[in-house]
Amino acid sequence: MGEKTQGQKSKVVREFSSGGVVFKKTPKGLLFLLIKPAESSRWQLPKGHIEERESSSETAVREVREEGGVEARIVKKIGDIKYFFVLDGKDVLRDKKRIFKVVNHYLLEFVKDLGNVPNSVEVEEVKFVNFEEAYKSLTFKNEKEILKKAKAILEASAS
Repeated sequence: MGEKTQGQKSKVVREFSSGGVVFKKTPKGLLFLLIKPAESSRWQLPKGHIEERESSSETAVREVREEGGVEARIVKKIGDIKYFFVLDGKDVLRDKKRIFKVVNHYLLEFVKDLGNVPNSVEVEEVKFVNFEEAYKSLTFKNEKEILKKAKAILEASAS
């Protein structure tokens, strides 16, 4: 089980998502937005699929609004994360798909809290935390690297 049978071809599907690092300037310093997806113990950056006729940057702004409950404006593109994962269908031998995913990440500046609970079907909790806590809280190594790049951009623009 889990092995390829003779003649079986692995299907590769490409997925494109967008999201970002939202920062907020406060008297105590910079804070960063993290989300905790529903029914999950992991903390991550807000992101989601790019919809038809929507640009990557428009998706980032929309996802931050939907998942984070905040309005934010794009400052700069940070970079992309690319990875493969396997999605199993009902018939494991026929429906196993390899997904090649590209996630565009942007640096976004907090504008205002929208006063609404983020999409509770998708997101259980939202928090703004300092860099150290954000870095420790993030589950995925590649998102930690995006956060570090965002901090470097902010530090370079402050000098």
